[in-house]
Amino acid sequence: MLGKMVVIFGASNIFWMVFAASQAFKIETSPESRTLAQIGDSISLTCSTIGCESPTFSWRTQIDSPLNGKVRNEGTKSTLTMDPVSFENEHSYLCTATCGSEKLEKGTQVEIYSFPKDPEIHFSGPLEVGKQVTVRCLIPDVYPFDRLEMDLLKGDYLMKNQDFLEDMDKKSLETKSLEVTFTPVMEDTGKTLVCRAKLYIDETDSAPKEREAVKKLQVYISPKNTVISVHPSTRLQEGDSVTMTCSSEGLPTPEIFWNKKLDKENLQLLSGNETLTLIAMRVEDSGTYVCEGVNPIGRSQKEVELIVEEKPFTVDIFPGPQVAAQIGDSVVLTCRVTGCESPSFSWRTQTDSPLSGKVRSEEMESMLTLSPVGFENEHSYLCTVTCGRRKLEKRVRVDLYSFPRDPEIEMSGLLVNGNPITVSCKVPNVYPFDHLEIELLNGETTLMNKYFLEEMDKKSLETKSLEITFIPTTEDTGKVLVCRAKLHTGEMESEPKQRQSTQTLYVNVAPKETTVLVSPSSTLEEGSSVNMTCFSDGFPAPTILWSRQLSNGDLQQLSENTTLTLISTTVEDSGIYVCEGINQAGISRKEVELIIQVAPKDIQLTVFPSESVKEGDTVIISCTCGNVPETWIILKKKAETGDTVLKSIDGAYTIRKVQLEDAGVYECESKNEVGSQLRSLTLDVKGRDNDKDYFSPELLVLYCASSLIIPAIGMIIYFARKANMKGSYSLVEAQKSKV
Repeated sequence: MLGKMVVIFGASNIFWMVFAASQAFKIETSPESRTLAQIGDSISLTCSTIGCESPTFSWRTQIDSPLNGKVRNEGTKSTLTMDPVSFENEHSYLCTATCGSEKLEKGTQVEIYSFPKDPEIHFSGPLEVGKQVTVRCLIPDVYPFDRLEMDLLKGDYLMKNQDFLEDMDKKSLETKSLEVTFTPVMEDTGKTLVCRAKLYIDETDSAPKEREAVKKLQVYISPKNTVISVHPSTRLQEGDSVTMTCSSEGLPTPEIFWNKKLDKENLQLLSGNETLTLIAMRVEDSGTYVCEGVNPIGRSQKEVELIVEEKPFTVDIFPGPQVAAQIGDSVVLTCRVTGCESPSFSWRTQTDSPLSGKVRSEEMESMLTLSPVGFENEHSYLCTVTCGRRKLEKRVRVDLYSFPRDPEIEMSGLLVNGNPITVSCKVPNVYPFDHLEIELLNGETTLMNKYFLEEMDKKSLETKSLEITFIPTTEDTGKVLVCRAKLHTGEMESEPKQRQSTQTLYVNVAPKETTVLVSPSSTLEEGSSVNMTCFSDGFPAPTILWSRQLSNGDLQQLSENTTLTLISTTVEDSGIYVCEGINQAGISRKEVELIIQVAPKDIQLTVFPSESVKEGDTVIISCTCGNVPETWIILKKKAETGDTVLKSIDGAYTIRKVQLEDAGVYECESKNEVGSQLRSLTLDVKGRDNDKDYFSPELLVLYCASSLIIPAIGMIIYFARKANMKGSYSLVEAQKSKV
């Protein structure tokens, strides 16, 4: 036994030396030695090996600080990702790769900086000619700031340069700035102010990172020389118009605002234009008007006094002496004055009842708005106008009615052939209803007519209606029902107010005799196409709706076409398809079951724990077929004397305490009505070693044969590597060709 072990150990050493000699173990990092990363960004360090199939990796910092990153190992590569980068990531990182007993280590340096934003330019105030102003250039969140340089330029002139060479007590983001005070002149307008920041991240790097901000200068002059012109005059009569124009000098050009002086020197803003026009002036429009020129630097004012005098006046009321108003609407009674400079208005009812409305007076007119109009507004209203010591009064009568909507034709249900139905014609919210007439017509033929002459106990809105019952037939389809309502408003209007509604009759017939035609068949092979056409009778013509029944019984809507077409069907298309004929009168349903057949595929034949086991182990041989319904799985053991069918459970066959005679070829066949597929594997059973130790003639033969086996192993390795480079090489197929 000891002799056998010596031979095996020698052969294995020679095999390993041949394999190891093919590739040297190396380690590489990317970036190779140094990298720069901005705080807040993401960076990845990659460590990879050459010459080792299954290396193990580890990362650490040179000073054993926390990694502050995430490590991901994949085969011969390991990646350390730092996201986001922070001060804690400024280290030398070391990657250690171990392959068997060999260990290699390589490092890379991560240096960080922060230079995320352009500089910001701020002024202490607006730029005014002749007045000093301080400009500040600010760069935020810089690191390391001791490598920062800033320039401030006006046009091509360098106003100031500054380096920040002070020591940093700790790692932190700093905001740095420089300031310059100067006196603007007119020639500065249009020049550019440039703030430029440079960060020398690497002391050996001649090209620093650079950011800049640019701002165009605008120099201002405060408003002055404000002037007002008035046309036609500053003295006017009531009803006249006046135009006042204002101008002011400054840079930028001042905006013009017109105001009127009120009590206690308060100002009322009137306009933001250079020209202010006042029309139909009143006495109260007299007063002091102020023009103000304004720009970002200052303001300049000029005043003018206007005088408006009274003149004779007349009063008219609109829309007329009598108004018919519908309840719920809005009515505006307008009292208008002509020839009065400053009229005052008042409204009242002739019976001194509450107005129940809102009064709004504007210059020469006053409006009484009744909104919404209600029963409390049915009065005679008086408008009184006072102009100085004079007073005039006008009267208007408001009469109410309510006839807001067209009649409503309602049916007690759906019009279905042979079912009695009641038709009602309703006129909602009528007043006064004792003036109402309702007609129900079929075309020009009156079916029913009704007058509502009963007395009204009180003012109220009423809904009035008439009804008729009939049995519809299919011959009624297309006929038109007309409901016509007339409200005789008496003295208010010569013709009655009239509304009508029409409805065309459509008598429905519920869907029936729904059928489905399937072409070519409801049973198909996978990849075929199928057309399913659905027909259903009814009126109106039923809408066809195709759905698929899900496993929980719910329906998944597919199409609203008569024909449902499935192209290149798959097993997943199998199931119950439902056609529904639908109209207003009902639903008719027909189902068809679609069966898609497919040959077995995706067979997996596996053995646990492996295809090479020792005598006495437990072995499980399992055969599965991917998602193919109605598939039979047959597991066999191949032999020259004949195949043996194994009793498997769900495609799994278990051998407890496997014996040498259990070794051999096992085959799995998966089949159904469409086709079948085969898979096979070879089970190798090794005998257990006994404890005897002796030297036999067989060992001598084995020892002599080893001199031939070792070169053969080298040849196998050579052809295996060529197969890996060019394609594949099967040792089993090579053996078969020799049998």
